[in-house]
Amino acid sequence: MTVVTHSRSELAAERKRLDATTGPVAVVMTMGALHAGHAELIRTARARAASVVVTVFLNPLQFAPGEDLAKYPKTLQSDVALCQKSGVDVVFAPAPDTVYPRGEPLVRVSAGHVGDVLEGRSRPGHFDGVLTVVAKLLHLTRPDLAYFGQKDAQQLWLISQMATDLDLPVEVVPVPTVRDADGLALSSRNAYLSADDRRAALALRRALVAGQSAEPAGADAVLAAAHDVLAAEPAVRLDYLELVDPQTFGPVSGGAALLVVAAFVGSTRLIDNQALRLPAAAGGG
Repeated sequence: MTVVTHSRSELAAERKRLDATTGPVAVVMTMGALHAGHAELIRTARARAASVVVTVFLNPLQFAPGEDLAKYPKTLQSDVALCQKSGVDVVFAPAPDTVYPRGEPLVRVSAGHVGDVLEGRSRPGHFDGVLTVVAKLLHLTRPDLAYFGQKDAQQLWLISQMATDLDLPVEVVPVPTVRDADGLALSSRNAYLSADDRRAALALRRALVAGQSAEPAGADAVLAAAHDVLAAEPAVRLDYLELVDPQTFGPVSGGAALLVVAAFVGSTRLIDNQALRLPAAAGGG
């Protein structure tokens, strides 16, 4: 049976109960509006952990003024139903004043220079808000394992780096991106898309596939192929399309690379990425 908690004391009592069980405890952190991608995170956690905690918290710290905090879908009843079906032990669904009892925190976790590129460049302060709430929820849930999706590649990297840099006693586990049959990466924000918007949004995945197909020809060919696909879809307004080193999120010219894209379709902002391997840069030995 899935137990739903809302307060710190309720969570602490349930977490103490899980301490009496044998085996690792996993956490899956969400902002709600759960979908099949979240279910895959839970299933992956369930395969390795003895107990699974899911947090459902719409974190105001990671939304800038004018972003979609107010309209972000809130579907706690169906979220809990998905958790029950997926075998979750505890759901923690706190209100903002439970997570931030003194209001917005004065002290926050800084994402450093990686927090200022790509998503961070488009959404200043976003990753400081993400890392701060993740750190708080890790302290409250005390997991051995924490599962995050690879669709949010920059976020995943920063959370893993935070756990390493701050000696947090948790293993951050990446889970591959889950896609609909048509290739669109699952996201709670997909609910905003009209039928026409959704058809246009498929250009993001087509662009990544085109870029991947061009990888033997090098970085410039990858970017050109992906740009051509996006330029052919007028309903897509590109925010960024870049090739980066998956270990630093800085520039890359050869070897392992990540092709990352963010774009608006209508008023909805979507992100996606594709791992690539580029030919060795000239003179790279």
